[in-house]
Amino acid sequence: MKDGRVKSTCMDSDEIERALTRMAHQILEANHGADNIALVGIVTRGDLLADKLAERIEAIEGVSVPHGKLDISFYRDDFATHFAPEVHSTDIPFDIDGMTIVLVDDVLYTGRTIRAALDALMDNGRPASVQLAVLVDRGHRELPIRADYVGKNVPSASDENVRLFLEEVDGFSAVEILEMAQGQRAGAAPVTNGGE
Repeated sequence: MKDGRVKSTCMDSDEIERALTRMAHQILEANHGADNIALVGIVTRGDLLADKLAERIEAIEGVSVPHGKLDISFYRDDFATHFAPEVHSTDIPFDIDGMTIVLVDDVLYTGRTIRAALDALMDNGRPASVQLAVLVDRGHRELPIRADYVGKNVPSASDENVRLFLEEVDGFSAVEILEMAQGQRAGAAPVTNGGE
């Protein structure tokens, strides 16, 4: 269920798939292959994108790369103002020490989610380096954070929501710009389990 009027669709299902394939190639090229890299997706849609990127890397390179998911609920700088944050689970079933971690998220906006993710990641170990892959960069940064791999740059106004919907949890795949309702804050679409 959507919580705002759709203003435009920036990416359809095919465009999302092509962007992910391109990003997988870029990750492999920048890292000279898949040795010593792992993907960590930020819950709730970055983890699904990390799974998709891992599948593509394996198809291209013939190598299975470790991948996991990271919950940043308690690392957010607005945690104190959210009385009941939606808590998910972190599942990183490998040692990140000394690895190149590609942090994966759906939409890069202010940079605050990524700052929180870096804090959460460092509580799990000490990677050799961290790279950032995002499907959409919508601008409006408040922190000095930039992505290494971007599926698409989508210029947007600060009173708009740019959201990724995925077939697995929403019943359809697209990136849409939505009108933000009064009092609503920008952020990821809630997980709806098959569009219910």
